[in-house]
Amino acid sequence: MDEDTQDQREGAREECPAISVVIPIYNEEEALPHLYEALKSALERLDRSWEVLLVNDGSADDSRARMDEIARSDARFIAIHLRRNFGQTAAMSAGFDHARGDVIVAMDADLQNDPRDIPRLLARIDAGFDCVSGWRKDRQDARLTRILPSKIANWMISTVTGVRLHDYGCSLKAYRREILEDVQLYGEMHRFIPALARWAGAHITEVVVDHHPRQFGTSKYGLSRTIRVFLDLLTVKFLLSYATRPIQVFGKWGLISGIIGFLMALWLSFRKLAFGEDIGNRPALLLAVLLILVGFQFITMGLLAELQARTYYEAQGKPIYAIRAITRSDGIQPK
Repeated sequence: MDEDTQDQREGAREECPAISVVIPIYNEEEALPHLYEALKSALERLDRSWEVLLVNDGSADDSRARMDEIARSDARFIAIHLRRNFGQTAAMSAGFDHARGDVIVAMDADLQNDPRDIPRLLARIDAGFDCVSGWRKDRQDARLTRILPSKIANWMISTVTGVRLHDYGCSLKAYRREILEDVQLYGEMHRFIPALARWAGAHITEVVVDHHPRQFGTSKYGLSRTIRVFLDLLTVKFLLSYATRPIQVFGKWGLISGIIGFLMALWLSFRKLAFGEDIGNRPALLLAVLLILVGFQFITMGLLAELQARTYYEAQGKPIYAIRAITRSDGIQPK
């Protein structure tokens, strides 16, 4: 190991960097040398310390060897190898957990995201925002198979979550560390981080970034995730709206179903008693009984969900709120 590299490693141990860049890697052996040079060129222009975490998401090519070469030659780069292919969200989560910077930047490894855009995101963080999302306004992808589904997905996510962004699918984003500490990622939820961060009171904005055609290989995270993303969107909607009060969603539909079923049964009983009608073979009777049972099940499910929610928050000592700052006579203390 040469003296420069040794000095870099000793410096890295002495203090935590200001910026951490997290990059999931999956079969990107061709892009890695170019990615290293592009990152180093862009980040060395910053007036603050930085580190790059390359997270190997179970690559089957020579990505691991290339990553290790980079990490051994430059102490500012760290290679993290997952045991198998867990998916992009898990790889990002691993990088977030090991990042030490006050600001964490996430981006793709295929060089379609441009590292030279990182200062744009940091400028908005410095302006007071907690989460800055990249917007690939001039996206260089296939219009029918990539851009159109993405536009539909962005519209759906914005409508359901209430967080209006043009490009949820852009991996190039910057976050304050404390925002990510309140976000747990599962499934394909990395694209929903802005919406989850908004629940914690984060100030969110977006910045137009460059987007380049893919130069190496093919897309590793494609349209096969569409169904999973849609299901995760339902989960996010529930978490954002009813995570601490599940009885209000289950109980509401349970009451509606039960009341409709009861009224139908009451009407049928009136017809039977007043007019002597035969109601035993009427489908409406079966529907009334079904609605009453479904209503009972929904209310029971809501009560069980309430117990689980309380167990979740109380067992972990997890608050149901997020504090931005506390003001005392000796000044403002940010949280």
